[in-house]
Amino acid sequence: MPDATDAPPGPEDRGPAGRPPDGDGPDDPRRRVRRALLGRPGVGQLVVGGLLGLLGFAAAVQVNAVDSDDAYAGARRGDLVQLLETLSAAQDRATRQLAELEDTRDALELDSNEGDAALEEAQRQLEALLLLSGQVGAAGPGVIITIQDPDGAIAARTLLNAIEELRDSGAEAIEVNNSARVVAQTWFGDGPDPADASLVVDGASVSAPYVLEAIGAPETLAEAVRFPGGLADEVEALGGTVAVVESDTVQIESLAPEQDPDVATPAT
Repeated sequence: MPDATDAPPGPEDRGPAGRPPDGDGPDDPRRRVRRALLGRPGVGQLVVGGLLGLLGFAAAVQVNAVDSDDAYAGARRGDLVQLLETLSAAQDRATRQLAELEDTRDALELDSNEGDAALEEAQRQLEALLLLSGQVGAAGPGVIITIQDPDGAIAARTLLNAIEELRDSGAEAIEVNNSARVVAQTWFGDGPDPADASLVVDGASVSAPYVLEAIGAPETLAEAVRFPGGLADEVEALGGTVAVVESDTVQIESLAPEQDPDVATPAT
């Protein structure tokens, strides 16, 4: 059975004009607060709560910002000016140090580039000297000249004239009979026995047919042999023949003997 205390108030319990006594009605403020605290929150209450939370967070950030600004708020004008000058001087020192480091870097890069260029130039000069001195083999376009001497009438002078014509036409490397490398110190001589019909190149004996291999511009070298009054005419006048073959690749493998100068020294 329902408890008598839970029964709704009767007429005798109502106040004037039939209203419930003060503090017991549905519009009582205490009841509204109790329902708000104990009841399930609505959508509006959730939205309001979220806005209040964001407002609190913004207020906390603002307080922190104010606190950080307060570190210099009480400083004297002279102290602030001195602090600003100190920071400016530190920035100037950092800028100068950065510029010095950049200058050092640029100088090192320049020295490195110049060193590489000097090394490449030295290597190029060394290779050129080795080729000119006959200390390394050579390869390149050129001509192969074959001189036939059936009567044994060709002397060292004719062979030397052929070498000079090739040099004047730009030959960069010359070889005789695949055995004698022609360089600045190379000498030619007639053989000790005229009946043998052999020649001497740097002390080594060579015999006909004489094969000259020269590296240079093929057309220019070939023209130097064929031009009127040149090597071809001289050899034919002695009863021999000259054949010239232009080639894209001429291989010269013989090396000149190393020779140390007796009296010459590099000029300073």
